[in-house]
Amino acid sequence: MTDTGTDTDADTRAGAGHASRRRELGGFLRAHRERLRPADLGLPPGARRRTPGLRREEVAALAGVGVAWYSWLEQGRVETSRQVLDAVSRTLRLDATSHAHVLTLAGYAAPEPLAAPDPNTRALMESWADTPALSLDPALFITAWNEAYAGLWPDPGRVPVADRNLLLLLLTDPAHQRLLPTWEPVAMDLHRHFRGRADRSPDDARVRRLTARLRETRPDLDAWWSCRSVGDFASRTVELVPAPPAPPLRSTMTVLYPGTASGTDSILVQRLERR
Repeated sequence: MTDTGTDTDADTRAGAGHASRRRELGGFLRAHRERLRPADLGLPPGARRRTPGLRREEVAALAGVGVAWYSWLEQGRVETSRQVLDAVSRTLRLDATSHAHVLTLAGYAAPEPLAAPDPNTRALMESWADTPALSLDPALFITAWNEAYAGLWPDPGRVPVADRNLLLLLLTDPAHQRLLPTWEPVAMDLHRHFRGRADRSPDDARVRRLTARLRETRPDLDAWWSCRSVGDFASRTVELVPAPPAPPLRSTMTVLYPGTASGTDSILVQRLERR
């Protein structure tokens, strides 16, 4: 039997992916370090600072690690222990979601794959005749929706597959923005949701294409694209303005995770109330 080199190729891809996640981890830590002020940690302001936020040596001292080692960590050059990451996360005042994100990037939790749609998802949504719902993969591409959703929102079936991404539509489609005038905080929350998953799959071609497209289509939101904050989508109540003569609606938007695996589709559910 001819050796095809499959194992070697797989090992090479895995190694490249791990290196990419180390770089994402370093960038994530650096961004949070630069957001902190000395006063946030009870440190004196000291001499004039040439860079924003804390210095690397300050983080290293507070976390109990060497300055060189912490510098290499931000540069994506070294592996480190969970205990060190816990200490650095505490020093940087990371919340639970960001702390979990750091651990995942360092390999202490499995990276979240971009999963195929769950065949049970559509059946679940179709049972909700009066509740708009759509299924989203981890990169926020729409994989399924019910009639109630298509009756309220622009029908995803009329959108090209490559454009069928909820974050992209909220940022670029006037019809979505007319229905949801307060689209910006929803889109910002969705981006934080996506950012956490994108960092865990930095070499996924579709994630890279979407990231580049967001930057290209909305360069005015560069502050969003440069932000490294992550977090799960938070339930919220919004006002919807359908086309006349339909009355305005109040919608509570919630994300459900019907699968047991972290990479399965999520469902965005909208409970409606007439105003």
